[in-house]
Amino acid sequence: MESETIEFESLPIPEVVLQGIRDAGFKECTPIQAKTLPISLAGKDVAGQAQTGTGKTAAFLISTFTRLVTHEPMPQKGKQWIAPRSLVIAPTRELALQIERDALMLGKHCGLKILCVYGGVDYEKQKDAIKEGIDVLIATPGRLIDYYKQKLFSLKSVEVLVIDEADRLFDMGFIADVRYLLRNMSPYHKRQSMLFSATLNFRVMELCYEHMNEPIPVKIEPDKMVVDKVKQVLYHVGKHEKLKLLLGLLKSETPGKTLVFTNMKSTAEKLEAQLKYNDYNAQQISGDLHQKKRIKVLEQFTEGDIDILIATDVASRGLHVDDITHVINYDVPQDPEDYIHRIGRTARAGRDGDAITFACEDYAEHLMAIEDTLKKKIPVDWPDDALFLEPKEGMPAFRRRRPSGPPARRGEGGGNRRGSSSNGRRPPRGGSQSRSGGPKSSGKSGGSSSAKSGAPKSGNRRRRPSGPRKSTSSSGNK
Repeated sequence: MESETIEFESLPIPEVVLQGIRDAGFKECTPIQAKTLPISLAGKDVAGQAQTGTGKTAAFLISTFTRLVTHEPMPQKGKQWIAPRSLVIAPTRELALQIERDALMLGKHCGLKILCVYGGVDYEKQKDAIKEGIDVLIATPGRLIDYYKQKLFSLKSVEVLVIDEADRLFDMGFIADVRYLLRNMSPYHKRQSMLFSATLNFRVMELCYEHMNEPIPVKIEPDKMVVDKVKQVLYHVGKHEKLKLLLGLLKSETPGKTLVFTNMKSTAEKLEAQLKYNDYNAQQISGDLHQKKRIKVLEQFTEGDIDILIATDVASRGLHVDDITHVINYDVPQDPEDYIHRIGRTARAGRDGDAITFACEDYAEHLMAIEDTLKKKIPVDWPDDALFLEPKEGMPAFRRRRPSGPPARRGEGGGNRRGSSSNGRRPPRGGSQSRSGGPKSSGKSGGSSSAKSGAPKSGNRRRRPSGPRKSTSSSGNK
């Protein structure tokens, strides 16, 4: 049954918030917005189930801004009192940054200070920004707790709490951090709370009933795992032919923003080099890419400076760009949920989108689990020979990126200095150790000088070889 179309102008939304909605070009509510806004605008708690790309971010931001501009802030406890009026918790840095962008657009006319804090970069800069005072704080759990334990701010004045992608917080092991924050927050009956999740399973609802004020569950077509406007197609292709097919599709379909997913970062790095060698504007992001570089690449992709973004699943839930026209699964994902979240990057905000999957001999076995989850078969297409485009002759210059981070300390891992032990300690004086752990033989009969003189000296104690004692046939020992 189709839900009735609701326009934002017909809802009890303040004019300053409506101005931001008009600036964003929004007129009619999406299904999740049409069901949650009448509840949340009335000040009630909501637990919403909706996939990414359904408009849930705008739903909770509109409700948050409406609450903040129509209610007087709580009285401050001194000049140094810093307490955000609204807190938004997101599992990933990319999602937090996207929420911040939407908040700055929708809340442009509200006169509220909006700040996003996340790990990896700008520690002191974010810290100084908090000290200047904030109204809306958007944060990932780790950095948020770090600053909170430094007593930079209080959570006792939170009027609106939002937990986004709660199921992802559970999957990433952040839920203990979230519970810690909720225990130190304003009481549940003195704030409005909204939670959104791809699934409202038992553990998510348990969190709701523990820390929310009788939340009203809202579910949007739970049986429909993928939005209708995503056109899915599956190509069975050999591993050695995937690059040729990708080049042919990029030439024949002339897509707009294209997101290519791989299962391994080494594949992403190699594919980036191959596409650049074939004159495509492509970049890749993976888990070991430095955070500042990741943010820069994502901004360039969002603004259209990069045409093709290659990503591992680290970005499949954190990437939120509305105008992606094509998602290409260069590798079949090994988890059905990853498939759903990958192709959910396209056909957002009512647009159409294509989701293309290459099934090679390495990953085709995962198709059955994906189709069981979707409860339908992915349409199969057999590409013509003309769709396989030969790459340029020669080999692209490809060099694996070294993981970012501090250099290894001396003596740790491989490449130890000569004379140092594997654990980084100075070896005992008086000789090195043999591979078996015992003392290295001097090669002379009669034993070492320490054996002749009795017990070894302090600081030069010999290690006893492991295993049973062996009888000695040589001299000096009776």
